[in-house]
Amino acid sequence: MRLLKFILILLCTCMTVILVHAQENSDFKGTSCVPVRTTVEEELAFHAGERMDFILHYKWGTINADVGTATVTLDSLDFNGQKAFKCYVTGRTSKFFDIFFKVREEFASWFTRDGLRPLKFYRNTHEGGYEARNTYLYRWDAPEPYIAADVYTSKMGQMSMELPLTPCTYDLPSLFFFARNMDIENVDPGKRYPMTFAIDDEVYNVYFILYGKETIKVKGLGTVNTIKFAAKLLEGEVFKGEEDMFIWISDDENRLPVYFEAPLLVGVAAGRMSGYDGLRYPFTSLIKQKNNGKEKRD
Repeated sequence: MRLLKFILILLCTCMTVILVHAQENSDFKGTSCVPVRTTVEEELAFHAGERMDFILHYKWGTINADVGTATVTLDSLDFNGQKAFKCYVTGRTSKFFDIFFKVREEFASWFTRDGLRPLKFYRNTHEGGYEARNTYLYRWDAPEPYIAADVYTSKMGQMSMELPLTPCTYDLPSLFFFARNMDIENVDPGKRYPMTFAIDDEVYNVYFILYGKETIKVKGLGTVNTIKFAAKLLEGEVFKGEEDMFIWISDDENRLPVYFEAPLLVGVAAGRMSGYDGLRYPFTSLIKQKNNGKEKRD
């Protein structure tokens, strides 16, 4: 597992912070597995045409640098006769860091406009000499629904498999948007809420905790009223496993991930929102836009 891949995973997961008892809900009837306000298209926290830009940062010892960028866009289209959204997430190292280790990451997810039910997921990764690609097709119409997953890595070769599919199973981009409609009023501060998501040939489990409201300064963006969450990370090749990732989302109708950071085995990874366009609602939580070099959270 590589550093920028996990930073992008953090970006995608930073809005999934209240997947309440995701494995305990067994019936998908247009309702949600988490406390959400609505999944009707006209009342969602977002709409087609939205764009969010992020700067990815890394700190370790004397190293304290922006290492790459990521962009999240949302479009609408028809998918096999169904009205759907397509989320597209890209990430890349900056030109300077390309010299040492060039990274290009691409995620795409298709999900229904009403109900936000995932339909397809695609990932394409180039990290130095390492490559990975995976495609998920959600087989909801099977007697026992499953994800038909095709996964390729330059280390393991091509693999085809069936991953478990429950009514609360998502890929990262579709989960990102589903959770933005959460009903925070029904989330208890300090309580642990589990969440499961799939990527590559793995199913991951983490839990999230609501901390409360906090006003922060985000470098390049400004002062933002936010809601703070913590997520227990997975111990492995990159994450320590004993510390929390912290996530700040905008305290308004958009529920935007404005800042997040996580401890790694070596150093700390972080990301901050650097730009946005096409929001459905006014960015009212941005109470003071950046107008000098003093607005900072790094």
